Amino acid sequence: MHKKFFSPPRLIAFSFLLTILIGTLLLHLPFATTDGEGLKWIDAFFTATSATCVTGLIVVNTATDLTVFGQILVMIMIQIGGLGLMTVATLFAILLGKKISFKRRLMMQEALNQITPAGIIKLTKYILQFTFITELTGALLLATRWFPKLGFKSFYYGLFHAISAFNNAGFDLFGNSLENFKDDWYINLVILSLFIGSGLGFTVIAEIYNKGVKNFHSYSLHSKLVLLITGVLLLAGFLIVLLFEYNNAETLGELSFPNKLLAAFFQGATPRTAGFNTIPIAEMRTPTLLFLLSLMFIGASPASTGGGIKTTTFGTIIMAVFATIKGREETVVFERKIPPTNIFKALSVILIGLIMISIVTMFLSLYENASILDITFEVFSAFGTVGLSTGLTSKLTNIGKVIIAITMFTGRVGPLTLAFAFTQRQNAARVGYPEEKVIIG
Repeated sequence: MHKKFFSPPRLIAFSFLLTILIGTLLLHLPFATTDGEGLKWIDAFFTATSATCVTGLIVVNTATDLTVFGQILVMIMIQIGGLGLMTVATLFAILLGKKISFKRRLMMQEALNQITPAGIIKLTKYILQFTFITELTGALLLATRWFPKLGFKSFYYGLFHAISAFNNAGFDLFGNSLENFKDDWYINLVILSLFIGSGLGFTVIAEIYNKGVKNFHSYSLHSKLVLLITGVLLLAGFLIVLLFEYNNAETLGELSFPNKLLAAFFQGATPRTAGFNTIPIAEMRTPTLLFLLSLMFIGASPASTGGGIKTTTFGTIIMAVFATIKGREETVVFERKIPPTNIFKALSVILIGLIMISIVTMFLSLYENASILDITFEVFSAFGTVGLSTGLTSKLTNIGKVIIAITMFTGRVGPLTLAFAFTQRQNAARVGYPEEKVIIG
């Protein structure tokens, strides 16, 4: 009973809950806010959940309502939420020279979405080294740009936004995300590099580093699929935003052609869990917002700092559909067959995600006085841990805040992991049953 209760999925879920609980308590302290009263319990809970689940939806202004102490708390929760408490705990165990038990390796396997626990500690060390080096580099690059205006405060701003971008969180200290920098190519490219790079997943990054960019043919099927789907989604996001918003005076319309390209690419990339925006989301046209829903639902890749159902889940189902249309019984990608268990798992993730989004949208519409598009956009953003909003977040009722917080938690932990955490999994009996087909379609 003891071992079953502390299964890896449950420990992962409870580690996020523990981080959220501690963050809520600390944000409620008087010196966490500029008014000296601390955040109300519901706002502290929402903010802690959003930070830990690296979402970026806010009910208070991080830049003006939180003190430096409160902002640092948010930054720490973002870091823990992006890497996972298990990864951070493993870091301290390694620093203390402790032996990593097999149970800890199984937990890390689950947390990093790895197929086997083999080599998991080596991967964890790589993740930690890559994370801190990349975040520090990003912080210095951003600080260099902001130093003329902010002075030495630019290093703090640089670190906060580098951590927020790398962990796909979307929190900012400017109060309007990155709208002040919509025509700043330097800032845009640094932020883009941070969240697109980390969104590929540490497994893919490690493989690219070890095998080199030119040896694509030797990559695993996982890495090939991640890179293919990521490239397609980045291109699709760029083209759709550029096409639908090109003449919209409130978004891209007033920008020069080169800056239209920059803003369109940035805004087409960020819905896949990054959460930053350089043009106002609320002013986007309805077709654009509807397309962004799909990008937010798909999200980043496995073993990354991002959320969503993941690129490989989407890619696996798309490839399976193509195989079915062509009359093939096997799903083959890059001369490799995807096992049926992977397809069933991908289908389960998508179906559970869509069911949850439908239920949450239905309940949220009961309590919030907003259009169905604004509500749906908010729910997709929360589930995909994106952080983009058409303006509904700040107007949420207390019940709405709880509903969205639960959605963010589910999206970050993963709907399937959460289902495994709170249900008793049983090994299937080894009994053969006769096969019988049903009519489909």
